[in-house]
Amino acid sequence: MRRLLMALVALLLATPLGAQDLAEVSLPDPRQEAEAVALMDTIRCVVCQGQPISGSNAGLAADMRRIIRERIAAGETPEQVRAWLVERYGDWVSLQPRASTTTAPLWLLPLLALAGGAWIASRRLRRRAR
Repeated sequence: MRRLLMALVALLLATPLGAQDLAEVSLPDPRQEAEAVALMDTIRCVVCQGQPISGSNAGLAADMRRIIRERIAAGETPEQVRAWLVERYGDWVSLQPRASTTTAPLWLLPLLALAGGAWIASRRLRRRAR
């Protein structure tokens, strides 16, 4: 009876130690790991804000890395995982936001500023040429 109890205690203690922490441990399938890392490079750390979760030491970034690996290991595509993260954290979580009516000003303002600067420069050059 004592041996059985000791074996049970050893089994219960060994289970958490044997569990993989997918925040820091690579997936066994190299293709899935490459997909996970590529996705992590494009997701913004919500704590650090200017850094992808792949390079952040924040605890929340580690949780996000773990979730990405778990979902990809479960068979989800990187786009499905991205959609889930965007749904949960908003478009802002993506370092490469998709063009939409909401993000249109972010894409159009630099182009308008460039066109305006070119127009001003051309007018000044014309005046100097006269």
